[in-house]
Order: sequence, then structure tokens, then C-alpha cells
Amino acid sequence: MQEELEKIYEKYYQTVFKYLICLTQNVDIAEELTQETFYKMIKKINTYKGNCKFSVWLCEIAKNTWYDELRKNKRKLDYDTENNISNGRNIEEDYIEKEEVEEVYQKIEEFGEETKRVMFLRINSELSFKQIGDILGKSETWARVTFYRGKQKIKEDEENGK
Repeated sequence: MQEELEKIYEKYYQTVFKYLICLTQNVDIAEELTQETFYKMIKKINTYKGNCKFSVWLCEIAKNTWYDELRKNKRKLDYDTENNISNGRNIEEDYIEKEEVEEVYQKIEEFGEETKRVMFLRINSELSFKQIGDILGKSETWARVTFYRGKQKIKEDEENGK
């Protein structure tokens, strides 16, 4: 079993690491989250059903690990903000901006998996459509159209008060 896990690690490490760099834009955080992803993979290996590529399953674990990290950091950020009110920043504006960003991310979470990935890679990682297409195994045009449709859906929802 140990040898199999080492082979999985060697085979998929770069894929997971690069995916997390795209999400985090930080090599150190990506490295840490990659290690955490493989730790979680070992704990959950018996839940893999085989209905998607193993690399996709690992990237899902990586994405969820990243989301967990964001939630932890949000709590820390909220605490730090409350304790540093005198730092000269307009807390109300920061709060409104965070709320708006959170609403956009919540809308993106309602999209299909492929659209979510395109939106997150484009918004968080500022990748080109060609890079996104390459990462997801699709064409540049597909990535561009998928992003445009997602963006249009968000605008429509805002116009309709959703």
C-alpha cells in the first residue's frame, strides 16, 4: 500500500501543486495545501468511486482544502479587523466590498463544475483563456465562452435582484 501511495504522489503531485498555485497565487501556500490534499486523499482513498479521473478527484480535494483555508483566514481577518480599527482604513467600505465579493462567489458556486472552475481560474488566478483551456483540457474558445456565459449569468441575476 505504501508503494502505491508513493506512486500516486509522484504521478499527481505536479498537477495538484500547479492547480493550487493557480488558485492561491502563492507558492508557499500551494505547497502546504498540496501536502494537506495528499493527506486527505490517504484518509478518503476508499471513497473514490472511479466515476471521474483520479486527478480530477484530487483537484476537488485540493479545491475544498483551499476553501477551508479561506474560511479559516476569513475568521482571522475578521478578528484582526475588529482589533485594528485605528489602522486608518474605512471599515465600512471594506465590509461592503467583502460582502459584494462574497455574493459573487456564492453565485459562482451555483454554477456547474466546469463553469465554476473557469470563473475561479480567471478571477483568482488571472490566467489567460488559453491557460485555462490547457488546464481543463479544453480549447481557448471554450474557456472564453464559458467565462462569458458565467459573467452574463451573474449580471442577469444582479439585474433581476437575485
